[in-house]
Amino acid sequence: MNKANRSSVSEFILLGLSSSQEIQIFFFAIFFLVYVAIIVGNLLIVISAIVDNHLHSPMYFFLANLSFFDLCLSSATTPKVIADFLRKCKTISLWGCMAQMFLVHFFGGGEMSLLIAMAMDRYVAICKPLHYKTIMNRRALIVLLLLSWAIGFVHTTSQMVFTAGLPFCGPNVVDSIFCDLPLVIKLACTDTYTLELLVIANSGLLSLVCFIFLLISYIVMLVTIWQHSSGASSKAVSTLSAHITVVTLFFGPTIFIYAFPFSSYSVDKFLSVFYSIITPLLNPIIYTLRNQEMKAAMKRLSSQHLGSWFTS
Repeated sequence: MNKANRSSVSEFILLGLSSSQEIQIFFFAIFFLVYVAIIVGNLLIVISAIVDNHLHSPMYFFLANLSFFDLCLSSATTPKVIADFLRKCKTISLWGCMAQMFLVHFFGGGEMSLLIAMAMDRYVAICKPLHYKTIMNRRALIVLLLLSWAIGFVHTTSQMVFTAGLPFCGPNVVDSIFCDLPLVIKLACTDTYTLELLVIANSGLLSLVCFIFLLISYIVMLVTIWQHSSGASSKAVSTLSAHITVVTLFFGPTIFIYAFPFSSYSVDKFLSVFYSIITPLLNPIIYTLRNQEMKAAMKRLSSQHLGSWFTS
């Protein structure tokens, strides 16, 4: 492949969700409101965990970072999607597309690793309560957080280093709302069978292995709780149910995408929407509704803010 052909495609065309102008305006309003809710909800959790002394514990440290990952993951795609609803021609530059895919897999891989760190925290708290403060010390928290960032970086780099060098010299239409790695790879004018297998192995199998690890961990924790029935157990079950719900919502679509790669475009679009705005919206809702301490912290934060506003 010569150099001219390799650089013949400078942008991709995104087909979005619909070609109808009326439906696109409707989607614009929905996505805009949902994105605002994502920003407000996740920022409230991050700020509450930082300023409220009652939330200065490992669990809320990880929860605040999970909200930060959700905020970044959604922001990597949703603003462009919202703007495209108002445009007749939805295009994205070649390197803008590469950057979008890099960020999606970076924050997605980081969040996947962070969920494992959160499971480890809950495992130590439930199964080794007497050693909890010793094991989950500040150094351990920082190491687990940095490890999540590192895994996210390795996860995305191991795929994008090959994708960025692909020659795109023919079709440039992506039937999705943003640049989706499997769909973009399919547009390359070269044999991508090996790279497709790499993507499936890297993202799909990693997601499946992590999900099985988390599933086994939470089963062990639930069994431990049932064996030590007490008043504190109901609180632990409530906390675990929130974690399990978030894990299922995060890994379910991811495993489906890579278990059935390059499937129907309608399924790809639905999963893209679910992954970019639904999950980041549901996570703060789930943790807020199921966690009395977080709700109380948000009320204190709101009352302090309103009180300072009225006295100023």
